[in-house]
Amino acid sequence: FLIRKGDSSMIRQLGKYKNGNYTVKIFEDGTKIRELKERTFQPQFAENIDLKITNRCTGANCPFCYEGSSATGKHSDILKENFIYTLKPYQEVAIGGGNVLEHPDLEALLHILKKQKVITNVTVNQIHFEQNQEFIQRLVKENLIYGLGISLSEPTKELIQMLKDIPNAVVHVIAGLVTEKELDALSNQNIKLLILGYKKLRRGERYYKAEAEAIQRRLQWLRKELSNYVGKFHTISFDNLALEQLEIKEMLTEEEWEEFYMGEDASFTYYIDAVERTFARSSTAPENEKFKLLNDATTMFQTIRNGKEIR
Repeated sequence: FLIRKGDSSMIRQLGKYKNGNYTVKIFEDGTKIRELKERTFQPQFAENIDLKITNRCTGANCPFCYEGSSATGKHSDILKENFIYTLKPYQEVAIGGGNVLEHPDLEALLHILKKQKVITNVTVNQIHFEQNQEFIQRLVKENLIYGLGISLSEPTKELIQMLKDIPNAVVHVIAGLVTEKELDALSNQNIKLLILGYKKLRRGERYYKAEAEAIQRRLQWLRKELSNYVGKFHTISFDNLALEQLEIKEMLTEEEWEEFYMGEDASFTYYIDAVERTFARSSTAPENEKFKLLNDATTMFQTIRNGKEIR
């Protein structure tokens, strides 16, 4: 779900593909347009896959990390997974961790995806983003990364300057954690912002129990003040959990919701944990709704939509 200011009519189209009974156009600024002649979308394969490749993360140690990543976390053996080689042109893959920059096969994976014309996005913590500027800049310059997500630690002037060097950088913040001071510091800098919902999993669950009152207070503040920030960012987008927690639907007309809402989890997307070798509707799916990894990315999507394993 994305809110943009300004005119996007002159943005360059990156790709176009047929998916089931509809067509998808993807543009340089991240805009996606679906064109349908029938009443119901029937995708054959996922438009976007959220792919976790490592649970190792050195240096950040976020107390609310829903993945429970740590310096002793495991890497996936991602290059040996057959599904990587079944991805389709212009399908999007969002690679995360852990700290993906610590994975020894990250660059090799990016080269494989680029060869297959997959649109690859990577998310890193601000700490690792700042520590690995030269490496990240090279990946962007070589078109190995299309979009770069940076999980906010502190909105410093140095960070804001670094963001200007990466056109498709998106700052990630978490509803219930992000503060008024932080959003004000990021405002009016032409920044793309992604607001994520707070996940009560692993360390995130323990942190919520200790900080529930403060988290709920910040959620209430953001619900109330969000509309005041719309014109202060290049774009503001949300994951489905944030849409729910911030009650975004109540702020829009029915027509606006139908235009901008990109669908429920597993309607057009799904999640792969290559470390544990499982896949599911989303990263927050309960254990009894996860499946063992399969060799084909399309088959996994159909499995998710059908709610049972395809044999």
